[in-house]
Amino acid sequence: MRLAPGKICRFSQSSDQLGESPFWHADSSTLWWVDIAGRALRARSLAGEERSWAMGDEPGCIAPTLDQRVLVALRSRIELFDPRDGSRQVLCAAPYDTATTRCNDGRCDPRGRFWVGTVFEPKTAPAAALYCLRHSAAGSWALEHEQGDNLTANGLAFSPDGRLAYWSNTPEHVIYCFDFDLERGHLSQRREFRRFARKVEGQPYGGRPDGVAIDNQGAYWVAMYEGGRLLKLSPAGETLQAVEVPVRCPTMPCFGDDDHRTLYVTSARRGRGAEELARTPLAGAVFAIRLDVPGLPVESFRG
Repeated sequence: MRLAPGKICRFSQSSDQLGESPFWHADSSTLWWVDIAGRALRARSLAGEERSWAMGDEPGCIAPTLDQRVLVALRSRIELFDPRDGSRQVLCAAPYDTATTRCNDGRCDPRGRFWVGTVFEPKTAPAAALYCLRHSAAGSWALEHEQGDNLTANGLAFSPDGRLAYWSNTPEHVIYCFDFDLERGHLSQRREFRRFARKVEGQPYGGRPDGVAIDNQGAYWVAMYEGGRLLKLSPAGETLQAVEVPVRCPTMPCFGDDDHRTLYVTSARRGRGAEELARTPLAGAVFAIRLDVPGLPVESFRG
């Protein structure tokens, strides 16, 4: 795809209830993503072929593997899905109450470890958390608790040098930063990276931080849910650029194409009113935006 810089266009044919977790697969020139509320895994190639697989459960996030499968974090479990034959291999069960909590935003770190945050759906307590998929002492896979004190975990990302990690609490309008020990996969020194203004009736609202992608200069490209835009934040948390999108609820970007200069962005239409959907009929689509700075490719699971 070769758009003019700054130009945005619709990429997907489908319209998702809650599109999330896109990644670009370079070998097949294909974008993968999920529709969480639609309980579907989707893929669309640059050649125009779009496919969808029913997951039977909400897929919060996905990651590529080295053997052409897809690692899927579902509400109640982590599994490997093979799109070539539809086979599924469960790696582990979720270590929380799946009646109130499900997997949400996640990705692999530069060493190929899979990290996944959760959402506590009642949103009455900061019971969401961040987990890392690791081998247990018995040799089986398990999700190990790494961080807590969250309502809806989003914005997980790692700096280009692997020394920093980011994680956001969307309802609280805050993004956190950590020191990251890449060798051990250990987070420390949690601090605020950027806090955004909350919604106030009758005043302009810039949205709250959702999913993210990192460019090769270390800038943090965050989708501002209900803000109708993406923000490019510097490593110091300052706004460098705002990119408007034709929907109110962008959810997560990722870099793709052979030069990683196209930013793909998922979006949502679930819960949006009829008046808003009439104004933004493309809600739920995936968009492509051509940028002048390349981004980092999504890391593969190396379990």
